[in-house]
Amino acid sequence: MISPFLVLAIGTCLTNSLVPEKEKDPKYWRDQAQQTLKNALRLQKLNTNVAKNVIMFLGDGMGVSTVTAARILKGQLHHNPGEETRLEMDKFPYVALSKTYNTNAQVPDSAGTATAYLCGVKANEGTVGVSAATQRTQCNTTQGNEVTSILRWAKDSGKSVGIVTTTRVNHATPSAAYAHSADRDWYSDNEMPPEALSQGCKDIAYQLMHNVRDIEVIMGGGRKYMFPKNRTDVEYEMDEKARGTRLDGLNLVDIWKSFKPRHKHSHYVWNRTELLTLDPYSVDYLLGLFEPGDMQYELNRNSTTDPSLSEMVEIAIKILSKNPKGFFLLVEGGRIDHGHHEGKAKQALHEAVEMDQAIGQAGAMTSVEDTLTIVTADHSHVFTFGGYTPRGNSIFGLAPMVSDTDKKPFTSILYGNGPGYKVVGGERENVSMVDYAHNNYQAQSAVPLRHETHGGEDVAVFAKGPMAHLLHGVHEQNYIPHVMAYAACIGANLDHCASASSAGGPSPGPLFLLLALPSLGILF
Repeated sequence: MISPFLVLAIGTCLTNSLVPEKEKDPKYWRDQAQQTLKNALRLQKLNTNVAKNVIMFLGDGMGVSTVTAARILKGQLHHNPGEETRLEMDKFPYVALSKTYNTNAQVPDSAGTATAYLCGVKANEGTVGVSAATQRTQCNTTQGNEVTSILRWAKDSGKSVGIVTTTRVNHATPSAAYAHSADRDWYSDNEMPPEALSQGCKDIAYQLMHNVRDIEVIMGGGRKYMFPKNRTDVEYEMDEKARGTRLDGLNLVDIWKSFKPRHKHSHYVWNRTELLTLDPYSVDYLLGLFEPGDMQYELNRNSTTDPSLSEMVEIAIKILSKNPKGFFLLVEGGRIDHGHHEGKAKQALHEAVEMDQAIGQAGAMTSVEDTLTIVTADHSHVFTFGGYTPRGNSIFGLAPMVSDTDKKPFTSILYGNGPGYKVVGGERENVSMVDYAHNNYQAQSAVPLRHETHGGEDVAVFAKGPMAHLLHGVHEQNYIPHVMAYAACIGANLDHCASASSAGGPSPGPLFLLLALPSLGILF
């Protein structure tokens, strides 16, 4: 039961909140609904084209509460209340829910989930590119249990492929696209146990350079895993943690260069200036490693040394689009997850807004007629916002009342667990005494943990383009790459595809159209 004090506080705040004048007129809402209805009716004409291109945006840790909060933040960054704002992903016509559990975990991690939405099979927590027959850390359970990804399927069909991430390029999400590892943490051989090395398992950075040798675009962080142990980093010369890690003495950047045909234009870059001076239309292969580890948070980014996610996506699409057979591009907004783990909601949400801008950039450079774009998350977080805040309240602001139990204020944003748990003088910290709008403020949590945990609820899947309507309702996460492959006529399921079109890619045959009819309610 809500106390009279709480009701009074809420009423006062809502009365004083700014309601846009147009929203006071019922006609505004009715016209908006009617336009939405017209748009929905247009979707009855399904896009059953073959997807020449497939772009997958993966917001690591971008649960539904993060999507909503990022929407409000985006609006407020443009000096609007925020709630009415539309993210680029909000404009996608089809939305589904994805069940994220791993085969051995109710609340999943980013490795097992990456295997699901890239390789099409669910897997154990902590493993990448292998089936659930592989046990984490057990190298000898890997062989024979490898599973390939949609990146490999696309490459085998003649398409160009790319990976862009704000984490290390050998982190959990991208690694499932090319690696097969019993442990997601085997970034280089330095992180592997002697037993795994003796049994012949290879680290993930090594696999990046050897498993699929002709990935056209690789951009993100992770420089130190490519160079011999203790080699000084090109950017952070005095930082020991930035030095090379490899025990085998290999220079994987040199190996990457050696695998490229001499008549092709291959470029390795390590900073934004080098990247932006390239002519992407004359680049055949690009390796960009902009940090020793993960890239900097968007709020902390050095605009001289580190490109934004949007900039990387723009250049990647320009390079990949040269292939007449099309491309597959994996884009990860990977540090959304890291912000949440650290309890730093402001960092996480700005990462999400930047990823949404990259989604808009990709949309402006492609067409829904031939490009299937999917935006989803691997898992959620125990992140929430509430407290009966009024319209337009800063997403990082206080709730409009104090607690009716300890009489202290609280921020709208809170975590179920994490490093923000603080007790001062035997009581909950008074947040009015701290800078809760700081970029690195750690929102209060209910349970003390050094690192906040993932959440186990379903995540959203947004889709537009050819065969996007196949994502609907509630799906197992491993269904997603099967839809992408079906739409693009790649992989094993090709019965619906006819011979190659004049554009160099497959075109839909009668069965392709026939299989789309059940979604119109036409059954046989």
